[in-house]
Amino acid sequence: MDNLITIAFFFQTLRITIPYLLPSLGAVFSEKGGVVNIALEGILLFGAFFTTLGTYYTNSIYIGILCGILAGIFIGLIHAVTVISFKANQIVSGIALNLLALGTTKFFCKLVFNSSSNSARIPGLETINIPLITNPFIIISILAIIFTYITINKTKFGLRLRAVGENPEAADSLGINVANIRYYGVLLSGALTGLGGAWLAFDQHSFTDGMSAGRGYIALAAMIIGKWKPLGASVACLVFGFAESFTLQFQNSGIPTQFIQMLPYLLTIIVLAGFIGKAIPPAADGIPFEKKG
Repeated sequence: MDNLITIAFFFQTLRITIPYLLPSLGAVFSEKGGVVNIALEGILLFGAFFTTLGTYYTNSIYIGILCGILAGIFIGLIHAVTVISFKANQIVSGIALNLLALGTTKFFCKLVFNSSSNSARIPGLETINIPLITNPFIIISILAIIFTYITINKTKFGLRLRAVGENPEAADSLGINVANIRYYGVLLSGALTGLGGAWLAFDQHSFTDGMSAGRGYIALAAMIIGKWKPLGASVACLVFGFAESFTLQFQNSGIPTQFIQMLPYLLTIIVLAGFIGKAIPPAADGIPFEKKG
């Protein structure tokens, strides 16, 4: 019985980790190229909403996932155009998109489902019949970690992405199109975060107003804790997933619910404050590139 409880807790931790992990890996792509993407929270919401919408109208979770990813790419594109082409403040742009997501998803939820708080129920991942795999998103997440690690560290694109994040002037002098590389990084960030939003929708079988619940911000914090590295970010997300899973086990323990629910966020603050050592971002992170000449 104890073994069964341990296994159940392990898989629950993995399940909870997914919506932290995917946006955190997305943040690695964006920030390695020098673009801060605080819009992760809003992209999660848009991804969840459009996944719900696509699944609701087609009754296909595959189309739903595609809709979530495309929504993430689209919002990532808006952020990229704003901060790369128009060189707007990256923090302000990200916060604006997060606020836009809160209002827009609520508006369209009311328009489509006649409720501003939640959508109609949609099919979940249990409709996928793959032998020995009860949660394909766990496999997808593992593949996303491998893909991010290899792309960042072992490919020409990854080398160029890191170059424009560290020294865009030097990269430009070598003929690298800094703007294009940064665009690709932000779009990949949007795609992975939109995929995280799709997971939220399928996990809850619906869209719920504000269902991202701060996960985008924690994903960004996990990326920082992981020192802008895919594996480090993944481990940090797993820690947060464990903390949230742990809190669920103690909801009926007599401890005030509000205290239990704040533990993952408290852990974020504690870890950021003093347990990760000096975290050094890419040198040009958050700095617009002005091409000379």
